[in-house]
Amino acid sequence: MATVGLMGFGEAAQAFVSGWRSNGISSGDPLSIAAFDVKMEDFATRSDLQDRCGDLRVQCAETPAEALAGRDVVFSLVTADKALQAATRAAANLERSTLYLDCNSCSPNTKSRAAEAVEAAGGIYVDVAVMAPVYPARHRTPLLLSGASADKALDILSRLGMNATIAGDTVGQASSIKMLRSVMIKGFEALTAECFLAARRAGVEAAVLASLQASDPGLDWNKRAAYNLERMMVHGQRRAAEMTEVAATLRELGLPDRMATATADWQRQIGGRVTWSVEDSLEARADAILGSTAD
Repeated sequence: MATVGLMGFGEAAQAFVSGWRSNGISSGDPLSIAAFDVKMEDFATRSDLQDRCGDLRVQCAETPAEALAGRDVVFSLVTADKALQAATRAAANLERSTLYLDCNSCSPNTKSRAAEAVEAAGGIYVDVAVMAPVYPARHRTPLLLSGASADKALDILSRLGMNATIAGDTVGQASSIKMLRSVMIKGFEALTAECFLAARRAGVEAAVLASLQASDPGLDWNKRAAYNLERMMVHGQRRAAEMTEVAATLRELGLPDRMATATADWQRQIGGRVTWSVEDSLEARADAILGSTAD
């Protein structure tokens, strides 16, 4: 069984590790995992990360060198805006022939630049796209792989009980699929916010919902709208960073990035502003966002 290093120990990394642990992924000895997160450099949050590392039986490293020393495979699971920086920091500490799995939501160009840094240091780079929320599936979340060593990554991920498929042999193919899918998924969330926050403020949300339901009865508009707002409230900052990369992808393809840029603005505006508990209803979530953005 491969030894694992993690660059980033946020939601995705913790979801993968908890999935491995709960499913007993090991080969004789328990799976060896070490993690570095930039929050380890912040004394205010270090103890929280160390507690979580202890709960998941992960070596909580204080430097990338400590986390990556002797590791067979490294998962990069940071925010999109930090992915290239993470690859550069990791490259300085990778063992030769270490498999570097870049699981961040970045444009193909960003992935190519990260690949150059990793491969110049003797590492093996694979573009990985995480194609669904990491909960509840955790380590079984669908992944797409691309790059010259995608088959090597598939073998290791299969031994880790993960759910991966090869998208192609060129870095950027997996990320292109992820980026362009996000135009629709995260854009739908932003449209939900623009539509229902305005409808709630105008006092016509019930009529708007009824009209949408009549136009497309196959979708539970109330339930989906409430879900979309919750996704933005909880993950909006991370989604905003991803949509900035989506906008870059569109520009690289010679297309306008108007929708992606507007989506990033909405995600950034809503994400992280509502920190208190909010009821599940669409109305309650809309009121919480409207109250927060009015501050």
